[in-house]
Amino acid sequence: MPAPPTVPPPGIPAAPPGAPEGTCWHRNISPAVIETVTEQVIVRPAERDAAGNILKPATFRTVTRQDIIRPRSDSWIETPCPEQMTPGFIASVQRALAVRGYYQGPITGRMDASTRISLRRYQKEAGLDSSALSLDTARQLGLIAVIQ
Repeated sequence: MPAPPTVPPPGIPAAPPGAPEGTCWHRNISPAVIETVTEQVIVRPAERDAAGNILKPATFRTVTRQDIIRPRSDSWIETPCPEQMTPGFIASVQRALAVRGYYQGPITGRMDASTRISLRRYQKEAGLDSSALSLDTARQLGLIAVIQ
């Protein structure tokens, strides 16, 4: 049984501004990637005598900061509409991913966790980090007709 269509909470749009009537969309929010950097910073350099021997070693302190490697992104992905996401269609998605080496589970016709993980891995190689099936991916997999 296909999942019921999700209705966004009040105030959250169901589609991007200007989306054609009758199209379906998924809002894809990718979190920021943050790296924690720890480094030693010299507080006081070493003191040396005229011969270059160390009289007092240098003093350091540890500084930790967080750098944003990739900022949070918010984008829209056009998707097949809920009425298209039948068990037969989802089974076709699973078979198409299996043939390409991305899905190893049983063909269940359900958009379960292993199907979503496989779908994310497949789409990520094309630059889309999402477990929601995009219309472009469905076309690449040969599941939806390509518009000429």
